[in-house]
Amino acid sequence: MGQKQRASSDVDNEVKKRRRVGFSGIDDGVEAKDCITIYLVSSKEEFDAPESFVIHPVDLNSFFNDDGKIYGYVGLKITIWISSISFYAYADISFQSSSDRGKGITDLKSALQTIFAETLVDSKDEFLQKFMVDNDFVRTNISEGEALKHKAFEGNICDSNQHTDSSTSNVEVVRLVAGKMATGQLYSHIIPLTLLLVDGSSPIDVTDSQWELYLVCQKKTDQQGEIQCRLIGFTAVYRFYHYPDDSRLRLSQILVLPPYQHKGYGRFLLEVLYDVAISENVFDFTVEEPLDHFQHVRTCVDILRLRRFDPIQNIVTKAVSLLKQGKLSKKTHCPRLLPPPSAVEDVRKNLKINKQQFLQCWEVLIYIAINPADKNTENFVSIISNRIKYDILGKDSGTSGKQLFDVPSDVDEDMSFVMFRSEANEASNTVQMDDNQANQEEQLQKLVHERLKEIQLIAEKVTHHLGNTGVAVD
Repeated sequence: MGQKQRASSDVDNEVKKRRRVGFSGIDDGVEAKDCITIYLVSSKEEFDAPESFVIHPVDLNSFFNDDGKIYGYVGLKITIWISSISFYAYADISFQSSSDRGKGITDLKSALQTIFAETLVDSKDEFLQKFMVDNDFVRTNISEGEALKHKAFEGNICDSNQHTDSSTSNVEVVRLVAGKMATGQLYSHIIPLTLLLVDGSSPIDVTDSQWELYLVCQKKTDQQGEIQCRLIGFTAVYRFYHYPDDSRLRLSQILVLPPYQHKGYGRFLLEVLYDVAISENVFDFTVEEPLDHFQHVRTCVDILRLRRFDPIQNIVTKAVSLLKQGKLSKKTHCPRLLPPPSAVEDVRKNLKINKQQFLQCWEVLIYIAINPADKNTENFVSIISNRIKYDILGKDSGTSGKQLFDVPSDVDEDMSFVMFRSEANEASNTVQMDDNQANQEEQLQKLVHERLKEIQLIAEKVTHHLGNTGVAVD
C-alpha cells in the first residue's frame, strides 16, 4: 500500500507546532516551615519592628496535607502575627503566582483556620485594633478564678521582644475550672499556641468540669497607672476519680510562652500544683506523656523536694553505704538498688510524687550523695546498667528475685534495710532491641550512657541551684 507524500512545507509547519507544545513542571510544593514565619507581639509598635519575637513551632508541616507541603504557589510567603495580649492572630499571604500544576491549590485560609479558629482576624487594621479593644482580655477572663499563690520575680518583666527592666514582677497563679464561659473563652485563645509549640497536643474538653486550668499571670502597672495582666504560661490538669473516695491530678498540657521561658516560671507553676495536691490531699500527681525538657524540669523540682524530706535522706545514706561493699560488676548477680516499699508509699502520701517518678529521682539522689571522685561511682554505673538491662530484657537478664541487706540503724526497724529488687512484669519493654547479641549489647550500653548523662545533668543543676538560690530550675 502506498503512502501519500507530504509537501516539505507541511512538514516544517508541524515541527514548529510541536516545538510550541510543552509540559509544565510537576509541582514539588513547598514545606510549610519554609514559607511561614510567626511573630509574637505585645503592642502595635512591635508589629513592624524587625526585632519582633519569632516563635518556632514544633511541626508546622502537620497542618498542611498528608505530606506537610503547600501546593499551587510560586514565591509563597506567609507572615503571621499573634498578640501576646489577647492571642488574636493575623496572617499576611503573598505570592508571585498561583496555578494548579498537578497537585491542586492548597486552601491556605482553611488550613490556617484549622490552627487559629476564631482567633484569626481578616485584616491588619482589625488585628491592631485588638490591642486597644481587648487590652483587658486576660484580666477579665481570670477575674472569677481562684488566686492560689503570689511570688515576686526580680528583673523578669519582659515583653515579646525580650525587653527587660530591673523592676519586681508580681506573678500569681490562678485556677479556672472548665465548664464556665470565661474558662472556655480564654482556653480557645491560647490553644493555637499550644498546638504550635507543644508536640502531640490536642484541645481539652472545656465543658468537662474535671478539667482545671492553672494560669501564671504577671501584673504590672503601665505608664497611665493602669494594672496590666499578662499571661506567662498555663497548664491543663484533669482530676481523676480514685477508689474509694479520692482523686488523682494528671497534668495533660503545660506551656510557658517563649519570651518567658528559662526564668523559673515553669518551676513555680509545678510547685503550686504540688501545693494543691498536698493541701487537697489527692492520691498523687502524675503527668501524661511528659516531653523530655519538661521531665527534666520536673525531676529537678522533685529532687529538691525530696532532699528536704528527711526520711528519704536517711534511706539514701544507707543505699550509698551499700555501694562500698566491693565491686558489684564482678558479682554473679548484680541486683538493682531500689528503695523499700514503705519509702515509696511515704513519698506518695507526703509529697504526692508517684512511684514511677520517685524511682527516676531515686537514682539521681544516690548519685548526688556519692563523692564523684570515689570509686563507688563504678558500682553506681553497674546499678544503672543492671536496672536498664532488666527493664528492657526482664527476667532473661538473670537479675530476677530480690535481696535484702541489713543495715545497722538506731531508728525504726522498718527503716533498717535497703532492698535490691527485681520483680517480673514491673516494667514494660518500650525499646525495640536488635536480636543480634552484639548489637543488643551496644544498644544497652548506649541507653546506659544516655541515662548516666541525664542523671549527671540533673544532679549538676540541682547542686548548683542549692548553692545559688537565684538560679532558675526551668
